[in-house]
Amino acid sequence: MPTPEHLTERQLRVLEAVVHTYIQTAEPAGSQTIARRFGLGVSPATIRNIMGELEEKGYLFHPHTSAGRIPTDRAYRIYVDAIMRLSPPSNEEQHTLRAELGGMRSAIEEVLRRAAQVLGVLTQELGVAVAPALDQMVMERLELVQVTSERLLLVFNLRSGVVRTIFVEVPGSVPPPSVLQVSQILNQRLAGLTLQEIRGTLPDRLRDAAETQDGRELLNIFIAEGDGLFDLSSEDSSVVLGSAQMLADQPEFASNSRMRDLLRLTEGRGLLKQALESRRQRGLSITIGGENPDTRLSDFTLVTSSYEAGGLKGVIGVMGPTRMPYDKIIGLVEHTSRLVEGLLE
Repeated sequence: MPTPEHLTERQLRVLEAVVHTYIQTAEPAGSQTIARRFGLGVSPATIRNIMGELEEKGYLFHPHTSAGRIPTDRAYRIYVDAIMRLSPPSNEEQHTLRAELGGMRSAIEEVLRRAAQVLGVLTQELGVAVAPALDQMVMERLELVQVTSERLLLVFNLRSGVVRTIFVEVPGSVPPPSVLQVSQILNQRLAGLTLQEIRGTLPDRLRDAAETQDGRELLNIFIAEGDGLFDLSSEDSSVVLGSAQMLADQPEFASNSRMRDLLRLTEGRGLLKQALESRRQRGLSITIGGENPDTRLSDFTLVTSSYEAGGLKGVIGVMGPTRMPYDKIIGLVEHTSRLVEGLLE
């Protein structure tokens, strides 16, 4: 990873000026523009020479049609790690976040949806979030609803307002009183445990618990199929996205091919889930362009902050082109993460 020792103070200042210019204008930065806007105390010719040195070191490149330079991923990395001065959210931005999220006691997925949406609006990037892993969520209540004589609906009411449903197939007809009895037993023996704990101890907790033959047969189904019935980890709904329109309006996505790539990312969600899931334990995480393990994300930066409440861990942040105002976005992401934590406690 680049460190300040690799560059002189003058090179760092020119690099900072190029990064700022390109972030603001999306146009290659020329030496005349840098000299005019930043007052570095050197001539445009000297700035041009320094920009050439930075290009040789891999921090800048210039399109063939332009004399100006564009920052590389390496430039953004050293900017974030060694040059940038963080800009905390403004009073207006903090007020907007509090107004959108403050006082919400909704289900966690609704909190995250609103948080990703408002974060996207404030940063003009794509707001992203990952809900806590369902395996670590506590089951508060479970309901068994008889849909047909051979099919039951199992309703999980998890902590933080999360609700999930699955069907349970039963051989033959189960009398309604037995369904009610088993529902009561399941709540008595399993409520207050995480789904992971339930799967690990289910046979011991349910064995010989029912009084009737029909009840025992139904409980035996839960014991035999417990690993599948109480495993909700395969769901993809834990990825929450704001509006992709924020990215669509940026010049990086003006071409049809780039727009198609963006739509594939946001509609499929599998790749984003994989990229975001690994960040639950990291605190603040910034992955720039080619640093992303998957080449399909090589044109994007992900800025995320993990949140934790009551043992539940998730991620909130933004995704956008590598040309983003890192100093502003990092502060907004971290501030939003702390607000989400407060709402989930």
